[in-house]
Amino acid sequence: MVEADDLLKLVLVLVVIWIGLEVLDAVVDLALGAFDSIIGLVLVILIILFLLDRI
Repeated sequence: MVEADDLLKLVLVLVVIWIGLEVLDAVVDLALGAFDSIIGLVLVILIILFLLDRI
């Protein structure tokens, strides 16, 4: 059974990650512009590979 404290910690971590990604998206958009979608795709692939223990 998952406790409420654990769920709150998970939500907090997800919100921090979301805010970090928003800031990173703004920086990448200013810096690279057209390559934004390519970098996003690379990040998604790296995260999936990490979660599947391929890295």
